[in-house]
Amino acid sequence: MSEDSILKPNTEINQLEEKVDELLQRYHVLKTENKSLKIKQESLVKEKAKLLAKTTLAKTKVETMISRLKAMEDSA
Repeated sequence: MSEDSILKPNTEINQLEEKVDELLQRYHVLKTENKSLKIKQESLVKEKAKLLAKTTLAKTKVETMISRLKAMEDSA
């Protein structure tokens, strides 16, 4: 058996190990990023709900003021 045939499998195994390590590292980075994005999304969904509630309240108040102004105009 030549030295090349002995070294080649080790080199291939080392390359494969490096690729697996790289994939694991990428997996952990993506997992962390995904968790962060989910938290951010949850926060944005809550903020959107609050803003919609405020908008609805403001719309109701404006409609009430318009109704009062029309009533005042009609009585004058």
